[in-house]
Amino acid sequence: LCTPANFARPSKSCASALATVAAGPIMLTAAAPAAPAAAVLMKSLRVMPFSMQWGYTLPDGRLLINARSETAGEKALFQDAMRQHRCLIPATNYFEWEKRGREKIKYAIRQADAGLLYMAGLYRVENGRAVFTILTREPAEQIRFIHDRMPVILTSNAKQDWLNLDCDAAQTLAQACENVVFCAVNVSC
Repeated sequence: LCTPANFARPSKSCASALATVAAGPIMLTAAAPAAPAAAVLMKSLRVMPFSMQWGYTLPDGRLLINARSETAGEKALFQDAMRQHRCLIPATNYFEWEKRGREKIKYAIRQADAGLLYMAGLYRVENGRAVFTILTREPAEQIRFIHDRMPVILTSNAKQDWLNLDCDAAQTLAQACENVVFCAVNVSC
């Protein structure tokens, strides 16, 4: 389970569109499943910030906060979103926990060469509100010891392609960022 830490949340001045996928007028805040967070999507050929809730609601009421990128296009739950409802979830980092016996060590993981990272997401509308799930993948080698999955973090070149529905989703996801760094949360880094 990857838990993004400092999700970007739209500020009150978020009415202006983001000309490029960049930080823009956002405030950073901690987020949790079912909490509102900012997402970036393409609407009317413009890249725009949009407030969404984290997690697809399943028929039994549970939240589905992550989806495997390798199989999402094959699953009925995600097929439409892979074709028509892609989004980016901006964050400064995300948290993951390493299990060592009974002990859990919390790590903050971020993109090494950027202030914000952009996770690939899918969204849909449930009961009149937009919700998203974060796509995951095999972890980068340097964090494999922490967890067996990580969010798909898109490179600068792939961000626009992910939002462009004419671009092939699988090819864009294959451009995921491998350059991540980590730090135990209780340690200064």
